[in-house]
Amino acid sequence: MKSLAMVVAFMAAVLFFSPDAAYAQGLKVGQPAPDFSLPDQNGKTRSPGEFRGQWLVLYFYVKDDTPGCTEQACKFRDDIHQLTELGAQVVGVSVDDTASHANFARKYELPFPLLADSKGEIAARYDSLRGDGSLAKRNTFLINPSGRIAKIYLSASTSNNSAEVIADLEKLKAS
Repeated sequence: MKSLAMVVAFMAAVLFFSPDAAYAQGLKVGQPAPDFSLPDQNGKTRSPGEFRGQWLVLYFYVKDDTPGCTEQACKFRDDIHQLTELGAQVVGVSVDDTASHANFARKYELPFPLLADSKGEIAARYDSLRGDGSLAKRNTFLINPSGRIAKIYLSASTSNNSAEVIADLEKLKAS
């Protein structure tokens, strides 16, 4: 009996401290997306409520103007017409400030809001803040028109994230 209790305790510890434990305990498909209120690159305060009735692609990225983040942002930019035809809006979030976002958006002609989460509070609510709090993780959340999480992309691919979202939107809208 003692050994069974030890095995159970060991398994619980392994599950609790595994790298995916935060996600296992965090956000799930079907639950309401956490609320937020953050400034975009133009200083306008944005919140999920303004996107109700539409699909929202909320993507967290590491840092403005870095190779991977630039590739991901430009893929969303290049696919923006397909995404809007599917009824989706794109919003990027990182811990960079509004001035950095403004330069990044202008340099790459990004047609969607980039939100400044300089304290990392929203990234933390979305289980998308790195351990030291200085950078966001590359996670994307597809939020349905009623404000619920429809799909979660952990460690999203910089080159394929937009295409994955489009394919999933097409499937979700067809069902």
